[in-house]
Amino acid sequence: MEQFFSTFSARTIWTPELIVVLAIISFLYFMITGPWRHKFPGSEPVKVSRKIYFHLGLICIYFGFGGPLYVLGHLMLSMHMLSMAIIYFMAPPLLLLGTPSWFFRWLGEFKVIRGIFVVLGIPIIGLVLFNAMISFYHLPQMFDRFLTNEGWHNAYQLAMLGAALMMWWHVIPRMKTKRELSDLKKMGYMFAGTVLITPACVLIIFAGEPLYETYTNPAVWAAAISYCLPAGADIPYEIFTTGEQTIALLTPLQDQQLGGVMMKVIQELIYSAAIGYIFALWMRSDKASTDKLDVELKEYEMVNRKSMTEA
Repeated sequence: MEQFFSTFSARTIWTPELIVVLAIISFLYFMITGPWRHKFPGSEPVKVSRKIYFHLGLICIYFGFGGPLYVLGHLMLSMHMLSMAIIYFMAPPLLLLGTPSWFFRWLGEFKVIRGIFVVLGIPIIGLVLFNAMISFYHLPQMFDRFLTNEGWHNAYQLAMLGAALMMWWHVIPRMKTKRELSDLKKMGYMFAGTVLITPACVLIIFAGEPLYETYTNPAVWAAAISYCLPAGADIPYEIFTTGEQTIALLTPLQDQQLGGVMMKVIQELIYSAAIGYIFALWMRSDKASTDKLDVELKEYEMVNRKSMTEA
């Protein structure tokens, strides 16, 4: 790790440009939920917990799209998979939990945005689109092509984040939709997500050889790492020799297997936590309904007994 910090500049490692962008988003969030809140119809005070969720989501975006983990992701597939797990499995639910519902209702007043919400309201689209996009991204030829083309890579990653938000929208709905899922359907929805993403992880984990030239071919790696460096900076070939990164402790194949396992385990933990939480809400709702029914039955029995006594 010492070699990593001595090879790359502080600007390369910490991505100050992204910090500035996220700081601006944070500023706008505090203004919208604070001094500007009265400008939004039906707005209510935002709980501190929601503000914390939103900013945890911003931190996830930072480590997914920048920072040390982003640079390490161009050296080791395991780190790339970790950053993807953070940005696509952790950030979306946190951002949705942190955004007040009245803000989405205000957005829905715009015709174009209202049309987007109509698409968001179809559960199958988000579920299939996100899992199809992340599987397509990890096809060997596409993966190498994306990592060696900064423009396409950034655009596709942002599109995947949008698809992830679409998927999580039906688990954490922030406004009423015509196709809102019941708690039981939400659990089935999340379980389907664990199944659909499995083939991509299996491809990576059980491949008998390294799949991606980005981590085995010096020429391809140089094209990928160049986008992490300031303009005109020299490519640090000294940390990439004979097809194996000297900064890594594992061979490319072992690192690839670790990356696949990390993504699948993190995804399973987050989805299982979501299913467990939804199940708890479902049981609580069911108990409340049962208790209400018991009270109504008791009141009915008391009225009947009183009527019989008076008779």
